[in-house]
Amino acid sequence: MRSRAGGLFRATEGGASGEPGGKQVVLELVQSGDINQGGGYAMLAEKYEAETGVKVNVVEVPNADLRTRLRTAAQANDLPALAASPSTDPAWTNRLLDLTDIFDRVGVIDTLAVEDPADGKVKALPTTLTAVGMFINKSLWDEAGVKYPTTIDEQWTWDEFQASAKQVVDTTDAEYGAVMDSSAHRLRAFLYEFGSKGVTEQTDGSWKLDAEAGKALEYFKAMHDTGFMPASVWGAGDDPSATFKSGRVAAYMSGVWQIADFQENIKDFEWLSVPLPQEPVRATNYGAASWIVAFDGTGVEEETLKFVEWMYSQESYKAYCEISGCLPSLEGLDVEYKDDAYAFELYNEEIAASRPFPRSRPPTVCSSGTSASPSTANR
Repeated sequence: MRSRAGGLFRATEGGASGEPGGKQVVLELVQSGDINQGGGYAMLAEKYEAETGVKVNVVEVPNADLRTRLRTAAQANDLPALAASPSTDPAWTNRLLDLTDIFDRVGVIDTLAVEDPADGKVKALPTTLTAVGMFINKSLWDEAGVKYPTTIDEQWTWDEFQASAKQVVDTTDAEYGAVMDSSAHRLRAFLYEFGSKGVTEQTDGSWKLDAEAGKALEYFKAMHDTGFMPASVWGAGDDPSATFKSGRVAAYMSGVWQIADFQENIKDFEWLSVPLPQEPVRATNYGAASWIVAFDGTGVEEETLKFVEWMYSQESYKAYCEISGCLPSLEGLDVEYKDDAYAFELYNEEIAASRPFPRSRPPTVCSSGTSASPSTANR
C-alpha cells in the first residue's frame, strides 16, 4: 500500500488484518450529517475496525462546506478514500472508482440506479432513500382542537391544510401556519401536487414551466404575502428547521431525514408526521439523500472497495438505517425502527401511492457533475 506522509490516508502503526506490528490501514470517509442522524457512519466504522482491523476515520464537514472540501482536496491531490456527497463535481469525477460490481450484488432500488453515461459504469451508490413529507407541531394542533389526517387513506387539499393551520395560529401562540425548506426538491413536490410536471421540453426544443406550475407558484407566493409562511426562510435564508423547532410554527414541509434530528432535539412539544396535502394530485419527490463515492489514487483503493461492499451488505446496511433513522436504498430490506416506525411507513406509503411521471431517465452521476432524482405524482 502506498503511504503519503502528511496526507489524509497514511498507514499508521498497530497491527491490521491480523498482522501484529504491521501497518494499520486508515480510510477517511468525509460526510455531513452523521451526528444529526444518530452516528450511523461512526457505528459502521467502529464495527468494521473490530472485524477487520481497518480503521475508518469518519470526518464530519458542514454541508455547506462539503463541496469546497472535496474540490480543494482534489486540486491538492489529497482526496479521501471515500465520501458521502450530495452531488459530483468536475474537479474529481475523473478520479471515481468503478462500483459496478458492488452495485450488481447489493440490490439498489431500480429508480436509484446510477451510471456514468460516458462509459456505462456505476461510480456512485445512494446512501439512503429520501422523500418529501409534512410534519406538524402536534401539541399546537391538539391545543387548538383542530383535526388532521394521520394515514394515507385520509386526504386534505392545500386549501384545507391552510385553513386548518390558520385555526391553529389563531387559537394558540403559534406565529406561522407553515414553513418549507428553501429547496428546489421541496418546491418540485409542491408543484407536482398542483398537477404540474415541472420544467418540460417543448416541441421547439425550449424548456418551460406549465400553467399548473404558474398556479402553484402564485399560491406559494400568496402564503408568504399573507404571513402564513415566514418570508425570512425563502427571502433571507433563515433556517426552516430551527424555525419549526422553536415551537411557534404549526407545520413544516421537509423530509424523512428530519426524523432522527427531531427525535434527538425536540423536547418542548410533540411532533407528528402527517400525509402531504394534495391540490389535487398526491405527490412526493424522492431520490438519494447523497451518494457514496470512492476515489482513485489514494493508495488504499482495494481496502476502500472492500469497506463499501461490507457497508452495503444486508446486515451492515440494515444496522446503519436503523441507527440513522432513514429509508433504505436497497430492495427488500426489512428495517426495524426503534421509534416512530409509523412515520417511516407513512413515507413509504406516500411513495407507493404516487405513480412516476414523467420519469424520462433514471438519476445519473456523470462527468458534468450533475445528479438527478426521480419524482412521483398521482392523480
